[in-house]
Amino acid sequence: MSYRDIASRRTLAWAVVAVGARMPVAMAPLAVVFLVRERDGGYALGAMLAAVYVVGEIAGAPLLGMRMRAERARPQLAVGLAVGAVGFAALGALPDAHAAVLALFAFVAGAAPAAAPGGLRALLNSVVPEKSAPQAMSAESVLIFLIWAVAPAAVTGLALGVAPGLPLLLAAVLMALSVAGLWLLPVGWQADESDRDGESMLRIMARAWPVYVTGAASLSLLALAELVLPALLEQRSISVGMAGPLLAGLAVGSAVGSFVYGLRTWPGRLRTQSLVLMLSVCGCLAVVALLPTVAWIAAGLAVAGVLQAGAMLTRNLTLREVLPPSALAAGYSVMYAAIGAGYAASGSLAGGLLSVTTPSAAILAGVGLSLVLTLVGALAEVRPGPRGGAPVPPLPETGGSAPRPPLLKRRRG
Repeated sequence: MSYRDIASRRTLAWAVVAVGARMPVAMAPLAVVFLVRERDGGYALGAMLAAVYVVGEIAGAPLLGMRMRAERARPQLAVGLAVGAVGFAALGALPDAHAAVLALFAFVAGAAPAAAPGGLRALLNSVVPEKSAPQAMSAESVLIFLIWAVAPAAVTGLALGVAPGLPLLLAAVLMALSVAGLWLLPVGWQADESDRDGESMLRIMARAWPVYVTGAASLSLLALAELVLPALLEQRSISVGMAGPLLAGLAVGSAVGSFVYGLRTWPGRLRTQSLVLMLSVCGCLAVVALLPTVAWIAAGLAVAGVLQAGAMLTRNLTLREVLPPSALAAGYSVMYAAIGAGYAASGSLAGGLLSVTTPSAAILAGVGLSLVLTLVGALAEVRPGPRGGAPVPPLPETGGSAPRPPLLKRRRG
């Protein structure tokens, strides 16, 4: 399969909607910092608002994702995105409001649309051939990394060059436009709840915990590197201004890795691919922590980005195989929450370790913790699991193609 197999008007429409829904997410943490930085204690307040926003995402993604109805996903996604747009608009329009009020708006902006990433991924799977899932998810990953590369520059330019609240108002407009764009996509996807064999959604989600553990570990590794990088550069007597170009190299590496992963079918089971990639990312970050020159740091981060993108893709593809179709959107949402929790935990770990040890030792400690989590998840996945997922075809009433028969031979991971 190639990327040409997923090129269609529907996937283009999906990409436009995804940009509108995900760009605000990428803009939010930095945007709330710029919103209040000129107030007394502005940076501390901004960090608090960013943390509240992330907590809202972590809480909202599993709660709303597990309640999403596959056959009627569009109305639920529209309501969540619309409420999120209101939260962003309120933040941008009321920068001088009391801190508690801003925190409430930040929580709503994070929680209300938190099921959208999982729902949109399930919709993407429904409009492409089932055998093209790796290419579809790779293309999605490239798009997301590009969004995250553009968002910080857009926020900084608008907040400093025009007005502090403008990035959040722009985020509100983009999210509102994504609501309208949903009507270019199927209303949902076909998923008979009888595929759960009577199990509750909570039990099904809990059964996939090894995938969430390794998914969270894969991003927490790079989150740790990002958060400790400025301090590491100072320790190495390298200009802190190099942090920007180095992190840009990390983002480019991730985009390249996502694209390359979708170019072909890779050998081995998905869980084997994931384990190899995760161990390799750990090795790259050990290089970043131990070798002193900026060239080695740049190379380590770039290669880590390439490999981490593949690790995350194997985790998302594994969810398709271990969850029934009716639970896919919920599974993607829980993965989204797990990744957010991993990132938040990495931030806390980094802050605590930097107060008692060197930046390089902090990175190595984080690598050690991620290795433990990776091995725990990998060993748990070796146990025989439930039957895998199946294709997620669009509903016939939306004009989609007829459901395709399942492949005779499916790759297991």
